[in-house]
Amino acid sequence: MHSEWLGLIPHMFLAGGGILICCAGAFWAGRSRNALFIIAVAAVSFSGISAGLVAPEKGVFSGMIESGGYARFFTFLFCCITLLTLFFCHQYTNIRERSGDVFLGVMLFAALGMSLMAGALNWVIFFLGLELLSVSFYILIAFGKNTRLSGEAALKYFIMGAVASAFLTFGIALLYAATGSLNMALSLDIAVVTPEKTLVFLAMAFILVSIGFKLSLVPFHLWTPDVYQGAAAPVTAFLATGSKIAVFAALINIVLYAADSVLQQLIPVLWIMAAATMIAGNFAALGQQQLKRLLAYSSAAHMGYMLMALPGVENHGVEAVIFYAVVYALMNLGAFGAIGLLSSAKADRNGKDFSDLDDLDDFKGLGYVYPFKSALLGVCLLSLAGFPPTAGFIGKFILFKAALSSGYIILSVIGILTAIISVYYYLKVVAVLYMTNQPKTLHSQDMGLMGDVACASILTMIVWIGLMPSSLINLIYRIVSFLYV
Repeated sequence: MHSEWLGLIPHMFLAGGGILICCAGAFWAGRSRNALFIIAVAAVSFSGISAGLVAPEKGVFSGMIESGGYARFFTFLFCCITLLTLFFCHQYTNIRERSGDVFLGVMLFAALGMSLMAGALNWVIFFLGLELLSVSFYILIAFGKNTRLSGEAALKYFIMGAVASAFLTFGIALLYAATGSLNMALSLDIAVVTPEKTLVFLAMAFILVSIGFKLSLVPFHLWTPDVYQGAAAPVTAFLATGSKIAVFAALINIVLYAADSVLQQLIPVLWIMAAATMIAGNFAALGQQQLKRLLAYSSAAHMGYMLMALPGVENHGVEAVIFYAVVYALMNLGAFGAIGLLSSAKADRNGKDFSDLDDLDDFKGLGYVYPFKSALLGVCLLSLAGFPPTAGFIGKFILFKAALSSGYIILSVIGILTAIISVYYYLKVVAVLYMTNQPKTLHSQDMGLMGDVACASILTMIVWIGLMPSSLINLIYRIVSFLYV
């Protein structure tokens, strides 16, 4: 029991922090505006620290939740993502007077859902983590009630998310009917000997539909640009990074646990979805004039890059995907966070216009008006394009190396060609920032110390990983090596 409680300490900090914030918001009438923010930061920080320091047995909670290095690594990553998002949100929500208990508490519950998904050893835990994550984002996306598009975005995400959840539920039910087990490893391994192989393959198809929706894989990606555009920029940053990485962490477990007969059926499907997602995502982004929609299609394309290397388990495909997940989180957090910070500069305190900067014309010349925030956006875009010496270059190199080593030559060629195409629309935004001298007139708002800390942290990590990636690579290799035992 003692060991099981140790394994749940990171989850308890997130759950307890969320509950405490909601209760404080309800019963602490005289609280200061920053009090709940401090509680949220403390809860996330303690959760991340405990995930890094506490090393219990590999499986806890009756073997339903993993607490080994793999799960604790992702929990630490999700805590870092949540912490940086909180920093980006601080001044953004203060200016819009939306620093309420619900917003911060729900962010912690979303982080808890991410952690549960990454550590799920049982389909029930996987489902509960995904639903906790999804319901949290339904609320966060709709929170921008003073903006025109937030309600529409939340409704679209809710309807599509409900359908995806139904597919997942039905897939798990079919898998249980075929194998008689809800243990993820056992159910996917039992598929070798069960006579109900057709039922197993049908179950995996339903589960992949749900995963495809959450990862914005083609043809389940059409919700992505509308939701990204309608949600507040820091919420979009959280959705584009933490949510997708959590689903990918669970998908990695599925690929590792799947028996050879099941994996052989999955690989062609993953191959087609990866190719279609890279092609559709990059070509759709070419004609976009709204930056958040451009980055939405871009994020879909990057999911295709990660999916391309995933089946290459024996050629360090899993390590490549995990490495790129860290890099992807930094790049997209920085890009959407910068949009949020720049949008805070133009927010009208009279409540007339709380919308984010989005049209490319809105960013004309901002590199000279707000050099630090614009530099963050520019560096993240260059990293997304794969320019050295940024982390994005190293991440793409490792992904393509893993795919080529696994024999996916055609898929790698498609990825390389689409990555070259993506350079155009990333550089288009950088050119708008620095090669025009007609900045929009913005309100002179202080964008806050927390935003500067988040900017400096992300810029440092992107450059540091780009120049010296070996320490992160070695850490990931050590963690993943235990999964093959």
